[in-house]
Amino acid sequence: MVGTFKFAQEATQFAAGATVFAIGDPPGPAYVVQSGEIEVRRGEDVIESLGPGGVVGEMALLDQTPRSATVVATSDCALVPLDERAFLTHVSHNPYFALELMRVIAGRLRSREAAG
Repeated sequence: MVGTFKFAQEATQFAAGATVFAIGDPPGPAYVVQSGEIEVRRGEDVIESLGPGGVVGEMALLDQTPRSATVVATSDCALVPLDERAFLTHVSHNPYFALELMRVIAGRLRSREAAG
């Protein structure tokens, strides 16, 4: 997904150590990592580390439920917010965008199954 968002102007800057969102927070946008590194955490466990092109928060975007994990910037980073309106715009311009997001979700589900 990095190609779509590599030069997006609406990126939000997060300093290393900043919390992007926390478990239980109200739903909001998904974020695509434009630059830098982030970690997805549940408690003290690191579930996933992501760099440019990675996406987080897609579940809250799609089902409008509270955040199911905490995301922390592990380096200074730029994240492009993707709210429902922006998601629908991207899908209308590029239907494969939805397929890419579904692949991200499927990959996460498969890795959870493998982990046990």
